[in-house]
Amino acid sequence: MAHRDRPVTLAAIAGAHGVRGEVRLKLFGEGADALRAFSTFDAGERKLTLEAVRPANQGAVARFGEITDRAAAEALRGTLLTVPRSALPPLGPGEYYHHDLIGLACTSTEGEALGIVVGVENFGAGDILEVERPAEPGKKPKRFMVPMTPQAVPEWSDAGIIVAAAFAE
Repeated sequence: MAHRDRPVTLAAIAGAHGVRGEVRLKLFGEGADALRAFSTFDAGERKLTLEAVRPANQGAVARFGEITDRAAAEALRGTLLTVPRSALPPLGPGEYYHHDLIGLACTSTEGEALGIVVGVENFGAGDILEVERPAEPGKKPKRFMVPMTPQAVPEWSDAGIIVAAAFAE
């Protein structure tokens, strides 16, 4: 799978927290606890070693060994924290990482090319795929959303996603 080697972004440094080098994180994964599974993160051209992390308002607060003061923490504002895809825990049957779905081609059950998955959202009732159709000449591409359920998405794999024709409107 091409996604295997692609870095996965788990958080972004939103700024400094306090004066001892802690940073505020915007989380893209499953919460502060999920970050504890990793000891190091790629942060641009450098590696950061996680020493502590705790949930905080709309994200988390973390301490990294390499960041020792507020100025160093502020200097990293906007830095993405990534891990290699291969470092993520293995999945069980029927499970997927959102990261692995983005970029997959979608085809209807009738064989029509529908577009590419450009996002995965979850508003509380389950995952929803956002699919972008190919742009028509002179127009912006259109997008549609499909629930990631067996009725709407009867098949999916590393090769692509099959969408039930009724959901491909």
